[in-house]
Amino acid sequence: MEKKLQQFLDEQFKQYGNFPSKNDVIKELHANLVEKYRDYKQQGMSEDAAYKATIESFGNVDEIMETIPHGGQVQAADEDNESSIHKTIKSTMRHAKTAMGLSKFAGVNLKDADLSGTDLQGADFSYSALGGATYDKSDLTGATFRAADLTGASFKGANLTNVKFAASSLQNVDFSGANLTGAKITACATKGSKFDEATLADIDFRHSDLSGVSLDGFSLTGINFSGSSLRKSSFKNTVLNDITFHHTDAKNTDFTGAKMDKVTYALLK
Repeated sequence: MEKKLQQFLDEQFKQYGNFPSKNDVIKELHANLVEKYRDYKQQGMSEDAAYKATIESFGNVDEIMETIPHGGQVQAADEDNESSIHKTIKSTMRHAKTAMGLSKFAGVNLKDADLSGTDLQGADFSYSALGGATYDKSDLTGATFRAADLTGASFKGANLTNVKFAASSLQNVDFSGANLTGAKITACATKGSKFDEATLADIDFRHSDLSGVSLDGFSLTGINFSGSSLRKSSFKNTVLNDITFHHTDAKNTDFTGAKMDKVTYALLK
């Protein structure tokens, strides 16, 4: 059955050719599908029924591709111990260093830059080196950060409404007090990031690594964690409404004291 699921994925991604990190993406999704198939089997389904349910739960491949840069050929990172998300980020960053003309902020080096208190609505920071940059209290409504390195950046008190982070490194980023309503944070690595007192609603966290992140005491509505890792994350005393956990790795996640609606509970269970 694992071979059959592999063939299904190969066929789904065939139309996109050999885009950067294709093998890593398919490998990650294959592992998720195999785990889902085994869960259905444990529930007493036949092989055919479990396979059909697994395929139906996969969703639309076009939505997945929206979060993954696939414009050219890039050799993946060769560190054996790196996750596929990290490989995607690193290989894309190498390719994107030649990106020009997307906007005055695209493909530039702004490491440790102080852009606090700035009106940056709709700005495009794609393919840029932004590690350690400060955006505190800036207005970044509708801004785009595609394949950007934001490791250690600060967005304290910033307006990040409808911002788009895709295939970017958001490790150790400080989002304290930021407004992230309607944000899309897809295929990103967010380990060690802080969300203290941030506004979190209607956010798309698909295929992101949120391992170890604390969302204790939040009231969360309309969040999509599909395909993401929540290992060792914490949701203590958190209120969860209309939350999606399809193919989410929630092992060792702490939901002590959390309250959730029946649909969210069913998906999580």
